Amino acid sequence: MDGLALLLAATLNAGTALAIAGIGLLINERAGVINLGAEGLMLVAAIAGFATTVHTGSSWLGFGAGMLSGAVLASLFGLLVIWLNTNQVATGLALSLFGGGFSAFLGIRYVQEKLGEQVQFHVPLLGDLPFIGPALFRQHPMVYIAIVLTALLAWFLYRTRAGLVLRAVGESPESAHALGYPVRRIRLAAVVVGGAMCGLAGSYISVIYTPLWVEGMIAGKGWIALALTTFATWRPARVLLGAYLFGGVTMLQFYLQGNGVHIPVQFLGMLPYLSTVVVLVLISSNANWVRANMPASLGKPFFPGS
Repeated sequence: MDGLALLLAATLNAGTALAIAGIGLLINERAGVINLGAEGLMLVAAIAGFATTVHTGSSWLGFGAGMLSGAVLASLFGLLVIWLNTNQVATGLALSLFGGGFSAFLGIRYVQEKLGEQVQFHVPLLGDLPFIGPALFRQHPMVYIAIVLTALLAWFLYRTRAGLVLRAVGESPESAHALGYPVRRIRLAAVVVGGAMCGLAGSYISVIYTPLWVEGMIAGKGWIALALTTFATWRPARVLLGAYLFGGVTMLQFYLQGNGVHIPVQFLGMLPYLSTVVVLVLISSNANWVRANMPASLGKPFFPGS
């Protein structure tokens, strides 16, 4: 039981970064913009957050630095694809490549740096309960913040006028423009917020999840977060559940190794990515279902007055 509690706790921890990045990318895509640069955004944010935490000793300032770096890079991406009408796929891939190289350059001096002792969080009373205490109530506050952010996003999208406008821009920007809404500015705001969320996820990985800096440490989590939006059919609650599913698959390899299960390490290491491919294949097998849930203008440029 203790082992299962630790596995559940590790699943929540591992899924948090995917959930935060996933809801950020969902905001982008609900506005009609697809950003394939999530991996690069998260890498730059990871080194920004780690370096800030090293120099200030505050993980929260590190999170702020990660969000700021993600927002700045996302704003540049937004200006290119929304105002200059560059290809969204090509620009996103370029951002991902840039983020990988730029973060490696910035992180050279931080490879050997270590963060101070991590504060152990404990929810009073609930953290002392058997099994569910260590499994659910001894997590970093960011784990609970990710759940709150998911709930807030669902409320925003489906219960507010601003959320309705955002979804309208993603479905039919021409109609939204005809009604007088500033489509390009709304899309840019969505891209910047989404970039900030990816930045928060990247800094969480380097500051809390694996408190160190190593080149390429995001290791494909940005791509998994992108897959989550399709897996979740662009719904916030499903993004959260999918993040925990992939987080559980990631942690399962360590659980099996710790229990002496004799499976090649290489096979266990590829489980998260294999599960991502399998899920996407299953979802894509029903093209009509995907088309019915996907924002109609996703990936399509918008020219005011055209």
